[in-house]
Amino acid sequence: MNEKKFKLTIVSDARVSLSEQIRRGITEAIMSGVLQPGARLPSWIDLATQLGISRGTVKTAYERLSDEQLVEMSRSRGTCVVENLPLSSAADTVPEFVPTSELYQNFLFPTGDFQMGIPASDVFPVPLLSRLFAASARKVMSLKQVYCDPRGENELRREIAGQLTLSRRIKCHSSQVFVTTGFTGGLGLVLHALSLQGKKAWVENPGFPPARKALALAGLTTVAIPVDSQGMDIEYGIRHAPDASIALVTPGQQAPLGMTLPPERRNRLLEWANEGDRWIIEDDYLGELQLSRRAAPSLAAQDTFDRVIHIGSFSKTISPCLRLGFVVVPPSLVEAVADVAACLSPAPDPAIQLTVLAFLNGGHFLRHLRKMKRVYHTRSLELARIMGNFGYKTHIHGLSVLIDLPDGAQDKAIAHHACHFGLAPSPLSAWYLPNTSSRAGLLLGVSGKEGEPLIQACERLDSIIRKLS
Repeated sequence: MNEKKFKLTIVSDARVSLSEQIRRGITEAIMSGVLQPGARLPSWIDLATQLGISRGTVKTAYERLSDEQLVEMSRSRGTCVVENLPLSSAADTVPEFVPTSELYQNFLFPTGDFQMGIPASDVFPVPLLSRLFAASARKVMSLKQVYCDPRGENELRREIAGQLTLSRRIKCHSSQVFVTTGFTGGLGLVLHALSLQGKKAWVENPGFPPARKALALAGLTTVAIPVDSQGMDIEYGIRHAPDASIALVTPGQQAPLGMTLPPERRNRLLEWANEGDRWIIEDDYLGELQLSRRAAPSLAAQDTFDRVIHIGSFSKTISPCLRLGFVVVPPSLVEAVADVAACLSPAPDPAIQLTVLAFLNGGHFLRHLRKMKRVYHTRSLELARIMGNFGYKTHIHGLSVLIDLPDGAQDKAIAHHACHFGLAPSPLSAWYLPNTSSRAGLLLGVSGKEGEPLIQACERLDSIIRKLS
């Protein structure tokens, strides 16, 4: 790409995404005549190497240029400027807006090796689920065309209730189960029904930032409750915010540090909720995916006061692409939640629901779960070993490995820089509430590569950490 000494410049910390910077730069070169019709662009692999960024970023920019009919992509000729440019100037089109909040930059945008919260794609049962989905879609299309139950398909709700009785020890009726669009859909459904605007909410510190943001959007004031070696410090919450109306907690496997809330703290939390007619939202993070021990019982299973709202999903156990979760509410909330589901947040695509139902009914889910536990256990040990060999102190927490960083290292800066090289570690400090004491570190998802590709990814990450520390 050197016609008329054309030079493409990108800025890694700009508010505009790298792919959009590349698209704009090439578009400007084409429209100004620097790149003539028929000019051949470097392959997206070569350009990624030249710019020191991930291949996917360049490929995305090229695909957008192709969509705008400014370039043609073919295997024989590569990527070339079109011979006949469109009459309308692509340079005048409104660029795609890229959110710049920390929520997007730290948790929703980064993709690549070490990405958290996604299952291992190389052992995903694609043929089986594809076959089940095709059959479910045909079934839905052949039925009478009516609006479906906004609470979810009745057969799936019954199956979920049965599975929860066996695996999480929750005794509930299917009428208490609502099918949702993942965990976030379930949380939104519950917060709408509770209508606690202006009230206080306990949240774990550190804890899952999107969940905290959801509480804030619902008009609640979040109160940071420290997490120690035993999980959320309940007595701290009672001392500092006894008037809170709700607590959001991950008692089975704390996110992101992985500890289990012990019986004494569970009982104290339940007593606190019952004493003031308060609510507890249990995020059943990772559900049954305990790698080194039997899954801890759910908090809802121990609730004799009907104060716990249990939220789970199939995102980690099957796939986040399903966007399928569920909420189990106490009997007193069934009517309110049903109204919100009907008016604001109905259950997702019935074909997806029936696919998961068939996956559960056929015994495939439990077999898949056992297999994934073995895979994740092996990969977490391997990742911890490799990073340990580079001199880092490692801690295995659920489906991630936490590595400590050298003194003074900025985990957010390292994570943001790493995403340009196909890596997506999560900065631990971003899990803490702003203006509270935090700890630096990197959380590395264990669901990706293994063997030599994993070693190479670890080498790239180690190089970045040493460069920026």
